[in-house]
Amino acid sequence: MTPAASPDLWLFFILVFGIIVLPGMDMAFVAGSALTGGLRGGLIAVAGIVVAGIVHVAVGASGIAALLVWWPAAFNILLLAGAGYMVWIGVTLWRASHAVHGAAGAADTTAPTALRTIFGRAALTCLLNPKAYAFTLAVFPAFLRSAEYTLVEQAVRMSAVIAGTQALVYGAVAVFVASARHWAGASERGQRWTLRGVSATLMVGAVLTLLLAWRPVAIAG
Repeated sequence: MTPAASPDLWLFFILVFGIIVLPGMDMAFVAGSALTGGLRGGLIAVAGIVVAGIVHVAVGASGIAALLVWWPAAFNILLLAGAGYMVWIGVTLWRASHAVHGAAGAADTTAPTALRTIFGRAALTCLLNPKAYAFTLAVFPAFLRSAEYTLVEQAVRMSAVIAGTQALVYGAVAVFVASARHWAGASERGQRWTLRGVSATLMVGAVLTLLLAWRPVAIAG
């Protein structure tokens, strides 16, 4: 009889939870979306990140991520793209902070087009997140091979762990931020400075990501 959850996945869950609960660009984007789009906006952002997380597992299982180990230049290109995107989102949120009007219920009636934009940006934020690729390269190889399950089955199980953890952690962030915004009511100043805080977090995170994760490329001579 196959056990419901093998010990290896419990260890995988602990590692996943540890990396997801650390503040980063995904969490900052969820917080910003919940602040500007209310609970719906925050949860839509969570959904986009969950979908992108499944893509990360597929990339790791297919071996594409391993190419980044052998080809540092490709990893650096991804790093630059992710950092650039973080800065762009940060600047966008900073500009949005100047247009805050503090209507208590306005954010909860976000238009479907805006929600689709939030979903797409959330997915792209996760897909370009260097932290996710570093985790994939460092952790996935130890868990993808299982004596009890095929590669596809194990990848599906790992996807479920990641998706569930993302939904739990980022969903809690969305609920907290949306609730805080609702409680603050028409406090334009609080919303404005929260947006600026998220914006600064993303831009500082972009710089730190480049400084800490940049990989030297050997030059043939």
